[in-house]
Amino acid sequence: MMTSIASWFLISCLVLLAPVSTSGAAPAWSWPIAPPHVVTEPFVAPPDPYSAGHRGVDIAASPGQPVVAAAAGVVTFSGTVVDRPLVVIRHDDGHVSSIEPVVGSVEVGSPVTRGASIGTVGVGGHCADGCVHFGVRRDGVYVNPMLLLGEVPPAVLLPLTATAGAQARGWALR
Repeated sequence: MMTSIASWFLISCLVLLAPVSTSGAAPAWSWPIAPPHVVTEPFVAPPDPYSAGHRGVDIAASPGQPVVAAAAGVVTFSGTVVDRPLVVIRHDDGHVSSIEPVVGSVEVGSPVTRGASIGTVGVGGHCADGCVHFGVRRDGVYVNPMLLLGEVPPAVLLPLTATAGAQARGWALR
């Protein structure tokens, strides 16, 4: 009886917390490069602002490939930092995105629409000539760009208690 009540409660919470689209409209954000969209390195949030992490996603790309604005906004930087070219955009929804290495074709202060050309994939940075790094901040804190692209992988719910086999596989808490 207690298990069925707990199960009902959990399912109810998941249904209530699930995102619902009432407009049927496409997401306000899109991928900055054309398909296929192969994420070579996922977002890894650091435990605190000063710890190591991967503050964006790396997407497979080739030098010279066109790059577009992921959402509408205004270009706040287009140039080179240290050894890599990059473009930074402040978006209408309050997010700030950066993508590198990108040789920008836009000027600072230029408004851009979602899907507008902003440059081409360059070389440099931590992507060894095989990807672009796409980072997004909100209020100065990096967020997973996949959230804005509607591409977050499903969550896996783990049981609080489990068999020894499930614990050995790391599928359950102790």
